[in-house]
Amino acid sequence: MPTLLIVHHTPSPHCQALFEAVVAGATAPEIEGVRVERRAALAATASDVLAADAFLLGTPANLGYMSGALKHFFDQIYYPCLDATRGRPFGYYVHGGNDVTGAVRGIEAVTTGLGWRRAADPVTVTGEPDKAEVAACWELGATVAAGLMA
Repeated sequence: MPTLLIVHHTPSPHCQALFEAVVAGATAPEIEGVRVERRAALAATASDVLAADAFLLGTPANLGYMSGALKHFFDQIYYPCLDATRGRPFGYYVHGGNDVTGAVRGIEAVTTGLGWRRAADPVTVTGEPDKAEVAACWELGATVAAGLMA
């Protein structure tokens, strides 16, 4: 059974709302035959990444960059997963108070280096998420998970 790994750093209610929407989309009843694993960014390991067929990443934008937790995740998995995960699909969402540009740039740089293939447009949110942004996160989860269905 293919596995979707959701790696997230969820320190605020706004990030929690986006994370829950991504999980709800990825585990919707229409998504069949896909295992969804969730790991906090500080707990996710190279073994988790190597065992997964696709990835969803979630982070706040902190001080103009992705969270330190997601950066730590990438630092831990980069070389052990570099060759083995090339071409695997991924998606991501970012929440920020007023700007997410640096976080997006950082995620794009690392995933490009890993050779991962973006399977859906990223969802970027500033301020309190509205219904459309929460729905976009649901769609992100569903899209990446559906891409793994046989």
